[in-house]
Amino acid sequence: MNIFTAMQKYFLAMTALFFLACGKASPVKNEPPDTEPLKGAIKVALAGNAFLTGNAQTNDQITESGLTVWEKTSTRCAGYIRFTHKGNLKLGLRLRVPVGNSSLRLTVNQQSFTKTVTGTAWQEVFIGNTTITDTGYLKIEIEGLTKTGDQFAELSDFLLAGEAATGCQFANDPANYYWSRRGPSVHLNYSLPANENIEWFYNEVIVPPGEDKPGSFFMSNGFAHGYFGMQSRENDRWVLFSVWDPESGQGTTDPIAHGEAVTVQRFGGEGTGGQAYLLYNWTAGTTYKFLTRGHPDGAGNTLYSCWFYAPEKEAWLFIATWKRPNTSVYLSRLHSFLENFIDTNGYMERKANYNNQWICTQNGTWLAINQASFSVDATGHNKQRFDFDGGLDGNGQFFLRNGGFFSHYGEPGKTCTRTSASTQPNIRFDLLSN
Repeated sequence: MNIFTAMQKYFLAMTALFFLACGKASPVKNEPPDTEPLKGAIKVALAGNAFLTGNAQTNDQITESGLTVWEKTSTRCAGYIRFTHKGNLKLGLRLRVPVGNSSLRLTVNQQSFTKTVTGTAWQEVFIGNTTITDTGYLKIEIEGLTKTGDQFAELSDFLLAGEAATGCQFANDPANYYWSRRGPSVHLNYSLPANENIEWFYNEVIVPPGEDKPGSFFMSNGFAHGYFGMQSRENDRWVLFSVWDPESGQGTTDPIAHGEAVTVQRFGGEGTGGQAYLLYNWTAGTTYKFLTRGHPDGAGNTLYSCWFYAPEKEAWLFIATWKRPNTSVYLSRLHSFLENFIDTNGYMERKANYNNQWICTQNGTWLAINQASFSVDATGHNKQRFDFDGGLDGNGQFFLRNGGFFSHYGEPGKTCTRTSASTQPNIRFDLLSN
């Protein structure tokens, strides 16, 4: 072999090594790891901001740790985040796959991204990019497509990066994730005349069709010591009247009388008191009337009574009379509220109209209520949720609305005055059953 042949072989060998080295290096340079776009990402816990919207009859569930059991293809997980900035949004998930690998699909802003994930250790996985063109709530939905193990994955957090993620709003108080998932409770606080002994309170409620979601309490006649309204429950519907006990050591609220088919019992949890309810299949789109009486009995107690007008029966139905000891007052702090009491249904919207409020004084004078202020509970005040609204609608009726993650929210503390004419109730108090 001459010197030229040896040099040629050396040159060819070095050239091959150079291209081989380049071939190995180029994927590392051009394909950064999945976590690269998620540097500095904001974590949004599923525990307080996501709901299962698929088939509810499964073992799948969201706990304080996130989506911890996810077995069924029918299960969909929807998270809701409120954006205050527009622009690019990078999306990811913090997850682990207990066994095998899974294919997931994430849908947001009318775009879908599919990702195959694996690994038993917790990891942050980049899913895709989208562009936010408007502010307000955005739904992020996750589906399981295929899996080789028993579960698709365990998910703890959404991961958000990019300019649109700046200042985004979501439930971030772990101690109150249950209340965040229930959603904000909203109230109408009625303006009352001064120096009047109010013995009777009359109100009308109509729930628009489609707004009667399970877990809704359309409370009509609230007062300082109790509340009266109608509920849409998971399997039935109630007309409910409750009165709180006085302070500890001052006795308990006791039933004096109750109507036909009315159940009377004690309640606990958020305070204690007496509860009376009537199973009644009320319907959305129908106007229901509520009447409450409160007056001292002359023996150091206050008697509270309620009646429900059922248009289907064309009759006032007596619910109950409660005796509250160590209390000698008339009605005060009249209000209405709307709340959701099933946390897994907190993504559902609900609404009601409250109309034609009247009071009747101790001396029998009827007075119309035409002014109310709107308020929201701590979930709204603490900026955990923003889907709350209330006040006057376009027809001059008071209304309350919550849930559903709508983007426009009401102004707590705002006072609304109704100008439309009210119709005085025509009620013969002496003919009411009790």
